[in-house]
Amino acid sequence: MKYEPSALSNYRRIVLLTDGYSTPFLAKTAINLLRYRCDDIAAVIDREFSGQDAFDVFGTGAGVPVLDGVPDDADSVFIGIAPPGGKLPESWRDVICDALRRGIDVVSGLHDFLSDNPEFVSLSEAHGGKLIDVRRNVEKQTATAAAFRDGCLRIHTVGHDCSVGKMVATFEVERELKRRGLDAVFLATGQTGIMISGEGVPIDCVVADFVNGAAESLVRRNEQHDFVLVEGQGCISHPSFSAVTLGLLHGCAPHGLIYCYEVGREQVKGLDGVPLLPMRRLIQAYEMAASLRHPCSVIGIAMNSRQLNESEAQSERERVSQEFGLPVCDVYRDGAGVLADAVVQLRQEVIG
Repeated sequence: MKYEPSALSNYRRIVLLTDGYSTPFLAKTAINLLRYRCDDIAAVIDREFSGQDAFDVFGTGAGVPVLDGVPDDADSVFIGIAPPGGKLPESWRDVICDALRRGIDVVSGLHDFLSDNPEFVSLSEAHGGKLIDVRRNVEKQTATAAAFRDGCLRIHTVGHDCSVGKMVATFEVERELKRRGLDAVFLATGQTGIMISGEGVPIDCVVADFVNGAAESLVRRNEQHDFVLVEGQGCISHPSFSAVTLGLLHGCAPHGLIYCYEVGREQVKGLDGVPLLPMRRLIQAYEMAASLRHPCSVIGIAMNSRQLNESEAQSERERVSQEFGLPVCDVYRDGAGVLADAVVQLRQEVIG
């Protein structure tokens, strides 16, 4: 079944299932739910770490217990991993069946849909627990290129690879704009962002002809806001995922881009031996591709410096800012202030 808009935000006793996959690379969905919806998280399931605190396992989510099964007061089980290929681990079948037998909803953002599993469907129908596949969608609208509302400033995050922090940068800029009392909205385009915000479009699971239209429609539904911040996906040069990246660029027609990169990463994620392109070349490619649809430029750079110490991060930030003449920050270390400043300045330049 397809999730209903805002329905995912109604859960208040979420259990995150990461059993056997509790690593930063695989459990990024759980990690970000712990970071951005921690008040709604009742527990994490991982039998290896049962009895510990989520913070000890993931570095976030202090006070959330790690258990070996679904607690009685849970209202939902969220699949907390995003593995390559999006397959559901076979070893999780018993946990999911146990939840469904107790009428507990199960939410998944994997490509391997729960609602295609006859056993899960039978248990859901018998006991009332819902099967919610976040990636299942009915997007069948091509883009129209009709103008958006004049007062709607559109900002889009792009990156030099997958999993470099585009969603996090988008969230943090939205938070900073809201902190200043401005009318901003985060628009999710991936499973984790949708699970956090409760709404969005799973852009990597939309039929190719309708990717641009799905992104356009998502913005259209939210163009009443002054600042629309669209989460990025993939990378325009990634041999596997460039299609969704270009579709988002043309569908949301951004005024400005925030470029995201991870310091020290040299190879394309998931493709050993394929080097990443130089940052300047990628920035130029993004600006050219986006401007085919709407005038656009990169206005700031979000740096993922998780592999650096504080001194190294400061040197990297200063070097990149000087090289490109743009504000640069790590939104975790530095906050998103300079990026929010750039967004506000762009609005004054293009909208007034």
